Amino acid sequence: MAESMTGLKRTHRCTEVSNQLVGEKVTVMGWVQKRRNLGSLIFVDLRDRSGLLQIIFDEDTIGTEGFEKANKLRNEFVIAIVGTVEKRSGAVNTNLKTGDIEIKAEELRILSEAETPPIPVDANLKVKDEVRLKYRYLDLRRPNIQKNLMMRSKVTMLVRNFLAEEGFLEIETPMLTKSTPEGARDYLVPSRVHPGSFYALPQSPQLFKQLLMCSGYDRYFQIARCFRDEDLRADRQPEFTQIDMELSFVDIDDVIDVNERLLAKIFKETIGEEISLPIQRMTWQEAMDRFGSDKPDMRFGMELTDVTEVVKDCDFVVFKSAIEAGGTVRGINASGQGDLGRKKIDGFVKFAKDFGAKGLAYIQLKSDGTIKSSFAKFMKEEEMAALIDAMGGKPGDLLLFAADKNSVVYDVLGNLRLEIAKTYDMIPEGQFKFLWVTEFPLLEWNEDENRYTAMHHPFTMPMEEDLPYIDSDPGRVRAKAYDIVLNGTELGGGSVRIFQDDIQEKMFECLGFTKEQAHERFGFLLDAFKYGVPPHAGLAYGLDRLIMLITGEESIRDVIAFPKVKDASCLMTEAPAPVDNVQLEELSIQLKPEEK
Repeated sequence: MAESMTGLKRTHRCTEVSNQLVGEKVTVMGWVQKRRNLGSLIFVDLRDRSGLLQIIFDEDTIGTEGFEKANKLRNEFVIAIVGTVEKRSGAVNTNLKTGDIEIKAEELRILSEAETPPIPVDANLKVKDEVRLKYRYLDLRRPNIQKNLMMRSKVTMLVRNFLAEEGFLEIETPMLTKSTPEGARDYLVPSRVHPGSFYALPQSPQLFKQLLMCSGYDRYFQIARCFRDEDLRADRQPEFTQIDMELSFVDIDDVIDVNERLLAKIFKETIGEEISLPIQRMTWQEAMDRFGSDKPDMRFGMELTDVTEVVKDCDFVVFKSAIEAGGTVRGINASGQGDLGRKKIDGFVKFAKDFGAKGLAYIQLKSDGTIKSSFAKFMKEEEMAALIDAMGGKPGDLLLFAADKNSVVYDVLGNLRLEIAKTYDMIPEGQFKFLWVTEFPLLEWNEDENRYTAMHHPFTMPMEEDLPYIDSDPGRVRAKAYDIVLNGTELGGGSVRIFQDDIQEKMFECLGFTKEQAHERFGFLLDAFKYGVPPHAGLAYGLDRLIMLITGEESIRDVIAFPKVKDASCLMTEAPAPVDNVQLEELSIQLKPEEK
C-alpha cells in the first residue's frame, strides 16, 4: 500500500549526494532501478533524472519491518529513503557519478507501487519504436532520453539569454490565424462562432514577425510551435519547434554575424565544441555543382565532377542524348571501392533509379590494374583515358556517372554520394562541419501547377543585380536567402525580406497572383507596409534538428517529449480520433460517408 511523504522533504537529487556529505543524513526520492538481495543485505539502485545512487538496507539499521519492506521492492516502485551517506563498503563503480558512496537506509517509505513495465527502463532498450511510443511515459524515464530533453532545455535557455543580451525581445504570435496556402498544407481549425470559417495553425510566424518589424520592435525572437500537414515521411513531425527571429535595419551579414555567435555559444556551453568563426559560405550553385545538394555534408569529399565537355563527342548514346537535350554528364569517384562485386554495383544502379535516373554508368578501376566498364565498348581508348583522368581515377577506384537534366543528375549523385559514404564508413565521427549556403534561386518551376513558386516564401528579397531579369528570365534571379547547414542537415534558413511595394508586386506577378489574389491572402501585411516599413531580415532554426545533432541521435523523435509517428498519429493517446456528433453539429460540420 502506498505511503504518504508527510513529514519528509527531499534534500538532494541522487547525484547531488557526494563525498562531501559522508556522515550526514539525507533524504532522497526516486524510482527503483534494480534490487539485489544478498541475504543479510539488500542493495537498491535508486534512479531520478540526475542519475543513480546505491541504497543499502541492513536489518540492524532499518529494523526487521523495514528490511521486509525493502525485500518487497520491485523495479519502478517510487520510494523515499532517509539515511546516512557512507563510503562504499564494496567495489567502487567508476562508471557512476556516485560510484564511491552509498546511503545506509534508516527509513523507507513506498510512495507508489508499480506493475511490471511492458518495456524495460534501460538506456540500451532494444524494442520497436512503435512499442516505445505506445508506452512513451516509460520510455521517457530512460536516462538517455532524459539527457536529451535536459539538453533541449539547456539550449533553449542559452538561446533566450544570448538573444536577450543582443537586444532581442521575446514576443508570442498567434496560434490561431488565417490560412495562407502557399507551401505545405495547413492544419485547419473550425470556428464555432463563425460557421463555415476556419483558422489555420501557423506553419511559421513569418507574417506576424514581419508585422512586428513594421511596428518598430526592431529585434524579435520566439521559441515557436509550428504545424505543417505534410505527406508521410519517416523523420518529419506535424508539429515542431523553431527558434525564430527577425531583425530591422540589417542585411545578410548582420543576420549571419549574430547567428554565428549564437551557434558558437550553444556548442561551446553544451558539448565543449569550439566553432571556428566565420563559418564557411558557399553559393547554392556551387553547392549543387560540387555536392549535388543544397545542404552538403562537408565531412568527406567524393565531390561531383562535370565531364560533359570530356564526353560530348563520344558515341555512348546515354551521354550523347542527355547532352543534346540540354543536360549534363557528371560523376563521382568512390575511392577505394573499385573491387566491389557486380551485385553491389547493381544495388547502386537501383538506388539511382529511385531518384529519377534512367540508369547509372560505371567504370571499375580494379586494384590489379584491370578496367571494367558498363559502356567501354562505346568509347574510344583515348576517350576512356581522358574520362578516367578527368575523374582523378586510380587503381582501386569506382567511377559512377549520371546523365540527364541537371536537377536529376544533382539529385541522383548527391544522394548516391551520401549512401556510399554511409555504407562504407567514409564519414568521420565526432566532427561538426558548418556551412552557410547563400544565393538560392528566388523561384523554382512547379511542373504540376505549371508556374513558378517561391523557393523560400513570397517575401524574399531578390538580389538587386538580378532584378533586370525578373520579367525576361525569372529562373535566373537569385534571392537574398541563406541556410545554415551542419553535417548535411539544414539547421535553419532565412532571408532578407522585400520591403518595397514595387518589388513585392512584381514577386506576386511572377508567382501568378493577381493583385486581388495577393491582397486576399496577404492583405493585412501589404496594408501594414503602406505605413512605413523598415528594411528587415530573419532566420529560423529547427530546434528539434539542432538538439538531434548536438546529442548525436539519429531521429528527432528521441529529442521530443511526445512525438508522433510518420502518419502523424500519436500511438500513446491514439490521436487523431473521431469526435462526438454533438461537437460536429456545434461546428456546423457534416462528415462525408466513407466510400467502401
